[in-house]
Amino acid sequence: MAKYNRIEVFQTMKDTGVVPVFFHPNIDTAQKVLKACYDGGIRVFEWVNRGDFAHEIFSELNKFALNELPGMILGAGSIVDEATAALYIQVGANFIVSPLLNEQIARICNRRKIMWAPGCGSVSEIGKAEELGAEIVKIFPASEVGGPSFVKAVKGPCPWTNIMPTGGVDTSKENLQKWFDAGVTCVGMGSKLFPKDIIEKKDFNALTEKVKSLIHTIQEIKNKNS
Repeated sequence: MAKYNRIEVFQTMKDTGVVPVFFHPNIDTAQKVLKACYDGGIRVFEWVNRGDFAHEIFSELNKFALNELPGMILGAGSIVDEATAALYIQVGANFIVSPLLNEQIARICNRRKIMWAPGCGSVSEIGKAEELGAEIVKIFPASEVGGPSFVKAVKGPCPWTNIMPTGGVDTSKENLQKWFDAGVTCVGMGSKLFPKDIIEKKDFNALTEKVKSLIHTIQEIKNKNS
């Protein structure tokens, strides 16, 4: 059962400003990456449903977080159907992220008061997602959909919309400035936050420092924009 309700998850996403997106088939590596993110200041983390037994790794990772990382909120991403959403909810996912809009996923998450962030690529999809109860919508693939200019265009007529772009976001201040200036609530970040060389070398101290720098940059931008 989820430990955190949808409002708590949304607020943490908003406060932190970034949601790491990560998968690794080795549980030890996954735990060390999660701990490095936690030590760097991250408090919300999206586990990617990629490959066989991904939910089993998530289950162990979630237990680790509950026991060792107080306040760390884990959720599952790349969920495209309600059966898989139910599977992750059963092992404690606190939120579900999709690359697409699926009404059945919305219903199963709403029934359990779990935050759901569907992938949207148009104003009509965003409107439909919000009708279905989405607190935040994922713009995906963000750079291909239209980048920061798309976000700014949506926020004009729909200033209440909370947007999380994923795809086309990196750790540079210039890139992040464009997204937050456009009005995003937070950003999703995968490979740009987890370079292959850091993971292969298991240089988790370097990852912690990278996360600290990212959090500092985001807070600096948000403070300037407030």
